[in-house]
Amino acid sequence: MSGTGKAEPVAGLSFADEALSLNDFLGGRVKLWQPREGYRAGVDPVLLAAALPAHAGEQVLELGCGGGQALLCLGARVPGLGLTGVELQPDYANLARRNGRQNGQVLEVVEANLANLPKQLRQRQFDHVLANPPYYRTGAHSPALDAGRQIALGGDTPLSVWIETAARRLVYKGYLHMIQRADRLPEMLSACQACLGSLEILPLAPRQGRPAELVLLRARKGGRADFRLHAPLILHEGLRHTADAESYRPEVRAILREGAPLIWPAPK
Repeated sequence: MSGTGKAEPVAGLSFADEALSLNDFLGGRVKLWQPREGYRAGVDPVLLAAALPAHAGEQVLELGCGGGQALLCLGARVPGLGLTGVELQPDYANLARRNGRQNGQVLEVVEANLANLPKQLRQRQFDHVLANPPYYRTGAHSPALDAGRQIALGGDTPLSVWIETAARRLVYKGYLHMIQRADRLPEMLSACQACLGSLEILPLAPRQGRPAELVLLRARKGGRADFRLHAPLILHEGLRHTADAESYRPEVRAILREGAPLIWPAPK
């Protein structure tokens, strides 16, 4: 879900109850209200949340938190975190707050444009920043009928602004984790050059022998380690989809259904 755009937030807007459905994540460990029509989270925010090496007591900021899916999945896996989200759209910001209450988690949600954060947020720093920016540039995808989904799919704000904003909010040696389309990897790497180091890329491929469609980026403020491009994480078993049933590989199923962490390959 995007955290940027040209419109200013309007306080008090919320989805009607009949426009929402309650869905299970992490095998029911997290229950999230989502709009029946519009932006609905899939596995991407769950994988993003699983990628963070977070520890109790640390502070986490998500840029463009939508309904809070990634933050609440992270909070279920690692209790004791300070969770803060930035979201442009008031109805999704209110939905994130409701989802926090639904799951008994304290979730602070700030309605703001990430390119112009309020002063109180600019004065804070975080151990981790995570982001799932829109996958397409504005105009590079078929328009969606729902406004929330339209903003989630394509945003006006360049990836460089997402990454620069994240870097400014990180403590020294803090981590940024971002999930994005593989074809936008050059933009991500270019944006990191001036402000983040120790870059790692984990491609996410749907099946063996298929090209990666998404990538996970890990970057560290003040990091000096060499760039690392990992072998792809294969999501599904088999070379093709052959049955109307779930086919996730065991390690991926453990992340999505059991709340297991995503283990990044260790240096050799």
